[in-house]
Amino acid sequence: MLSPDLIKKIKRIEIRTSHLVSDVLAGQFKSAFRGRGMEFEEVRPYQIGDDVRSIDWNVSARIGDPHVKLFREERELTVLLAVDLSGSLSFGTNAQMKRELAAEVAATLAFSAIRSNDKAALLCFTDRIEAFVPPRKGPRHVLRIVREILSRKPEGRGTDLAGALDEVSRTLRRRAVVFVLSDFLTDPSAVRPWEHSMRLARARHDVIPITIGDRREYELPDVGLVEFEDLETGRRQLLDTRSAKVRRQYAEVARERLARRTDTLKRMRMESIDLETGRDFVEPLAAYFRRREARRSH
Repeated sequence: MLSPDLIKKIKRIEIRTSHLVSDVLAGQFKSAFRGRGMEFEEVRPYQIGDDVRSIDWNVSARIGDPHVKLFREERELTVLLAVDLSGSLSFGTNAQMKRELAAEVAATLAFSAIRSNDKAALLCFTDRIEAFVPPRKGPRHVLRIVREILSRKPEGRGTDLAGALDEVSRTLRRRAVVFVLSDFLTDPSAVRPWEHSMRLARARHDVIPITIGDRREYELPDVGLVEFEDLETGRRQLLDTRSAKVRRQYAEVARERLARRTDTLKRMRMESIDLETGRDFVEPLAAYFRRREARRSH
């Protein structure tokens, strides 16, 4: 049974995100992903004005005359939200936990999908697959997605992004839009690197990384002696935050981690949507949709 506090959080997210979609993001999601899935329909003889890139050379050679492939736009899109529920998402220092931010963003994307007459699905993961909610439509389905993200007690604590992406490739037979909501904080010694699995998933689906962060992961305040615990491994370390050198080293490690992630996504020609707890996430989403629509129109 859900606690009254959790029910209140879910209701607040429902009201806020449904209004955001209606008032701010209406139409932007659909425009950004229009013509998103193309399904083969038939082959017909080439006609003057047809795009030569659509010629089916195998059929043309067999018949002896040029023929082109015709495609039709899929009527429905499946939007899969792959949400990280690992231990590090249960952290936040600016009005909310990272997991709560992930739930709000997921709800916004799911409401955007169903307003476009598309389906939304959910895959929750840690160092294992925690839950899968099949694609469906309707506001009640969105609430189920939010409830799963906020109320599920994960069995795992670590992060296996590669395993989650592999599951996406196995589960979704048809092309889908996949939003990966994670802080991308993985322990290289504990799990497989995720780059190869990301490439495989991206070859079949439209994969969009959404990074969930908190400002204290990049900078430390001067608050004296502090014991830190890694929420995924349980390791503890005592740091003296009064030391400028300690704060500087902490920031340098964070910058290097961010640079590696940015470089990895850049090499794969992927653009991430970078979000932070306690800050507006609507404008970064809307800006991404606008950039995507602009690229599609050129």
